[in-house]
Amino acid sequence: MTIRVLIADDQEMVRTGFRLILEAQDDIEVVADVPDGASALSRARELRPDVCLLDIRMPGVDGLEVTRQLAGPGVPDPLKVVVVTTFDLDEYVHAALHGGASGFLLKDAGPALLLEAVRAAVRGDALVSPQITVRLLRQFERGVGRRSAARPSEPLTERELDVVRETARGLTNTEIGTALYLSLSTVKTHLASVQSKIGGRNRVEIAAWAWRSGLLDAETN
Repeated sequence: MTIRVLIADDQEMVRTGFRLILEAQDDIEVVADVPDGASALSRARELRPDVCLLDIRMPGVDGLEVTRQLAGPGVPDPLKVVVVTTFDLDEYVHAALHGGASGFLLKDAGPALLLEAVRAAVRGDALVSPQITVRLLRQFERGVGRRSAARPSEPLTERELDVVRETARGLTNTEIGTALYLSLSTVKTHLASVQSKIGGRNRVEIAAWAWRSGLLDAETN
């Protein structure tokens, strides 16, 4: 299967760099690159790419609004969106994920994480830059508290708890597999089971649940 990708960024150098990274892969094809949000909307609707890579700050319609229109709640037949930006403001992360994004990366995350985010989106997973994940989740440690942690519909297994802890540390699925000596498919199976049990929509909510539940207390105290 060839993954068809649309790139939207107002900087031509960024679009060219992303295209070079993506098209070096045998399983990825860039079907369009555009410089603004309006073009992203029209081309995405015309071409129906497998994944849209969107910057946030673009002329006209910004990337967050494009995300909502292409992937947000209530959108019929939504597309997969990964937001890739220089700006890691918390409100952008929340808005992107609540708007339906399947990932949130910083532009300096590196080629490997960019490729993993694209492939994760196609699989139905959500990938967020590890440094963003950890920073956001420490807010739960400082402020939100355990009182808001959801009770699982059934207890998590010991292996599921191990995977959740590594997720809360900001590790990607591949890194979790390496740390726990698990295959990538087994990691994904555990995460899917955890999502079902705690009612989480993506890996960020799984990690937030871990912090709220105190699973990492021994490491932070």
